[in-house]
Amino acid sequence: MKKKVVLFLTFVLSIILLSGCSAAQTEGAFFHDYLVYPFSYSIKAIGDFFGQNYGLAIIAITIIVRTILLPFALNAAKKQQVMREKMEIIKPEMEAIQKRLKAAKSKEEQAKIQQEMMALYRKHNFNPLNVGCLPMLLQIPIWMGLYYAIRLSPEIAGHSFLWFNLGEPNIIMAIIAAITYFLQFKVSMMNVPPEQRNQMKIMGLMSPVMILIAAMTTNGALSLYWAMSGIYLIGQTYLTKKLYGSSATTAQM
Repeated sequence: MKKKVVLFLTFVLSIILLSGCSAAQTEGAFFHDYLVYPFSYSIKAIGDFFGQNYGLAIIAITIIVRTILLPFALNAAKKQQVMREKMEIIKPEMEAIQKRLKAAKSKEEQAKIQQEMMALYRKHNFNPLNVGCLPMLLQIPIWMGLYYAIRLSPEIAGHSFLWFNLGEPNIIMAIIAAITYFLQFKVSMMNVPPEQRNQMKIMGLMSPVMILIAAMTTNGALSLYWAMSGIYLIGQTYLTKKLYGSSATTAQM
């Protein structure tokens, strides 16, 4: 449940930030100098290396950024796997306590039972909130930096890559980005037990839908970033399952 909330808040906050942030557009401001400018400089430098092809530069930057974030994502997946293993151990006792909690008639009795639940968590060093959402939260400054780097660089914003313009929304790229995230979700569901699959289904489908909505309202460069990220995440998901078992998942977005 917490991960669904974090995913939704990440999306909402990113849309708010992308809709208008004067600090990102003002030289001398922290966001501009330490976030937007490095993205703009990197795109131009890598693009010049590829013969002023800024689309290839964004693809290269996507791979670099995702590779930097990979250790965080794998660590989050490891924590989730450890949490699932502990959950299987404490599940019988936890269900018994939850059943007693529902049957409790007084607040005093409920408080006492809740303390038993906390004691059970401490006994097994189990933290239900430790789901590893850092990779998702780190995406917000990346999206923001990339968005404004394109917006404030006319030579990049006016560049055409394949069939679309990097500085303008493109519905086809938006759909491709959403499809890659949907495929990543399908890969993450491989070999997952049916009961876990049903629990993860809503959260997994939220990601491609939100990517589609965001990509249709922002520049094509971000759609390209999301599409390449989705492809990268498919490989990352296979790696996560190989390292931590068939039921392991990887952070989306």
